[in-house]
Amino acid sequence: MSTDPATLAQLVDHTLLKPEATRDDVAGLIAEGVRLGVYSVCISPSFLPIDAGGLKVATVCGFPSGKHRTPVKAAEAAQSVADGADEVDMVIDVGAAIEGRYDDVQADIAAVRAATEGVVLKVIIESAALSDDAIVAVCRAAQAAGADFVKTSTGFHPAGGATVHAVRLMRETVGDALGVKASGGIRTAEAALAMVDAGATRLGLSGTAAVLAGLEADAGY
Repeated sequence: MSTDPATLAQLVDHTLLKPEATRDDVAGLIAEGVRLGVYSVCISPSFLPIDAGGLKVATVCGFPSGKHRTPVKAAEAAQSVADGADEVDMVIDVGAAIEGRYDDVQADIAAVRAATEGVVLKVIIESAALSDDAIVAVCRAAQAAGADFVKTSTGFHPAGGATVHAVRLMRETVGDALGVKASGGIRTAEAALAMVDAGATRLGLSGTAAVLAGLEADAGY
């Protein structure tokens, strides 16, 4: 597919989740996000509450391992909501999914869902670490638990980030009921458009400016 930079920017969670990020870095992220016209900024919960210059504010929960106890994830998510987050991106227990403990995965998501009433909940499944069958099962668990989105990746897992195959499989599984967020390793306009074409309705990008500049160059804007 093809789209213009402004339209693509409105699908972007402009992201900074590096452990070494500072308040000045986050201020720069917000300023750049406003300039680029993105949908939201995605930052670590320790930076909340924050004035995002009119952009939506997304944060993470159980990040990046997903190995936090469920009550800890729920408490973290509830604190982020109290601190003004509009969206929460939680990480599942990937090992539980690999073991086929999908009821446990669903219960984990449901607890965070209960703690985030009124905000958007995205469920990070680490698709690169899962089999196709596990991707399908976890997406179904997320839907049953009341999530709003399923999301490919944290961007920190050694198995890799988003792939067109995973995004397409996730979209086929959830249909129109949930959003699909592609995140992790999307660094070019071509890659971003391929994810959207496969069914992504949100993109997690740290190099947003380069992606949009590439789109402008390709399209001759």
